Amino acid sequence: MQGSSSIMDRQVTLRIGLVFLFIAAAESLWLHALTPLENRLSDAFVRAQAQQLTPDPDIVIVDIDDASLANMQDTAGSWPWPREVHGELVRGIAKQKPKAIVFDILFSEPDTFRPDSDKALNQALKGVDNVYFPLVRRDAAMDAQGAPVAQVAPLLGLQSTAHAAAEARIAILPPLAIDPAHWRVGTINFVEDPDGVGRRYQLYTDAYGWLIPSLPARVAMDLRYDVPKESDFIMAWRGNAGAFKHISYADLYADMEREHPQRVADELKDKIVIIGTAATGLHDVRVTPMASLYPGVEMLATAIDNLKNGRAMRAADEMFGLGISLLLLSLMSIAFLRKMNALKIGMGLVGVSAMLLTASFLAVGQLMLLPVLTPLLLAWSAYVAFALREYLNERKSREQAVQMFSRFVNPHVVKELVAHGGLSRAGESRQITILFSDIRGFTTLSEKRTPQQVVELLNRYFTLQVEVVFRHGGSLDKFIGDCIMAFWGAPLDDPEHARHAVEAALEMAQVLQKFKQELGEADADFDVGIGIHTGPAVVGLIGSEQRREYTAIGDTVNLGSRIEGLTKGVSRILVSQDTMQACGDAFEFQSYGSFKVKGREQEVELFAPIPKEGN
Repeated sequence: MQGSSSIMDRQVTLRIGLVFLFIAAAESLWLHALTPLENRLSDAFVRAQAQQLTPDPDIVIVDIDDASLANMQDTAGSWPWPREVHGELVRGIAKQKPKAIVFDILFSEPDTFRPDSDKALNQALKGVDNVYFPLVRRDAAMDAQGAPVAQVAPLLGLQSTAHAAAEARIAILPPLAIDPAHWRVGTINFVEDPDGVGRRYQLYTDAYGWLIPSLPARVAMDLRYDVPKESDFIMAWRGNAGAFKHISYADLYADMEREHPQRVADELKDKIVIIGTAATGLHDVRVTPMASLYPGVEMLATAIDNLKNGRAMRAADEMFGLGISLLLLSLMSIAFLRKMNALKIGMGLVGVSAMLLTASFLAVGQLMLLPVLTPLLLAWSAYVAFALREYLNERKSREQAVQMFSRFVNPHVVKELVAHGGLSRAGESRQITILFSDIRGFTTLSEKRTPQQVVELLNRYFTLQVEVVFRHGGSLDKFIGDCIMAFWGAPLDDPEHARHAVEAALEMAQVLQKFKQELGEADADFDVGIGIHTGPAVVGLIGSEQRREYTAIGDTVNLGSRIEGLTKGVSRILVSQDTMQACGDAFEFQSYGSFKVKGREQEVELFAPIPKEGN
């Protein structure tokens, strides 16, 4: 029965392991329910690593900041400013010979109220061949009303592939305020992951087989930087928001208007200058791993920084996470199948978790994203399931132990026994003191009562006497007809088991007197004989697979029963010399001489305990 229970436990453990292995495969290959949490962890690692880095100093942002909006009020009025202002700035920057001037401002519509201003901007662009403008790829649902791709491809720098559709149309917002002769353009569409965070930047947008370069890709290609032939890349961030060098638009514009400029004359020489806005009132912010309100102009700067320096995050193959998950879950299943201590398994998992999280953090510093949170969450979920199963098994075992031992052991002893880990099912030899208590005159008493009355009387008597046994820390072995068998020294150790057994016998004699008073004069012959012996015995769960009981067997038990049989006509309580010696000086003893005992060649000297005065 125990073997079948063990097999069933192993089967349940195996099923739990298989269920979590299936969940791991489903999560990695189809569900991706834990991906948002995985991304949050990688974002935290990216932020921590980025804070230790400095962006490329050759990328400078001319910032239309809050101060510029205020300081340009008298010169340019309210935003949006006349475009000739930007033209004047471009002329001034171009004199310093930067590598590129990149606008992060849309010029998608001509200024119908100030056409001369647009004309002045286009005039300023003449002779300057390194100014770049953004365009926006509109929703593909609007493509039917868009421009023919084949016509706009040369203007927009579109690249055709083998699958390019010559008759296709495309909906875009190009810089219509700029003369097409100056169109060096690319998309600035914000690409967000399913959780709404922008971790990637587009390199190319495929529209019916035509590749539209993004603004960073267009700048990088013209500056001869390597641009991967991929649709997008995961950005590698450096520094917090504001880490790029910022020059206030108003400050730079005002200095260029001075007769004697105060700024360094070539501060923008060989720089990539990005003109955009971080002003709070213009709301050009995005959700990124770095911040929930990250300036779009700095996102553009980061993308150009990445392409210029060949930096991009690499995501580990999805099989990496699945492999880690399967490995952890398999090892944990094996550990629980082998009945390893759940606490030790948990401590091991803590160590593995710390190791994987550290490895993931360090990998981010090497531009690698390792998905470890999903495997760890699955592993910890499995651990909770396994440990809960172990706990429920242990609790069930303890409840069974309590239920079993409460029948014959003091409930307080049961609690202590359970607290010490239960009871070994194997028998063991222990030094115990055995007590037999048999009723005298039971036959006469039975003749005067109906069977129901006899049962009630016995139940009442046994209840009173068992309470005494329990009170003195004894274990009730069984009832043998009208006889009580109890012992001390098992299942818990009791160095003074002999003394406790004799104390119980003396109190049982006192309880007997009270019980006889309840019976009345008619049952004056009702009495008991109590025999006690101390010695070695085998104790344990003994019986068949269907029924087992915790009991004691051996010569000590037999001699205890024989001593009880010798009490009749001698003394209500008799103990062996072994018991007397084990009690020390706890009691006075009166010798009743030696008696011949069945099964023993030598006679056994017996004694009656007498409580000391004051006890």
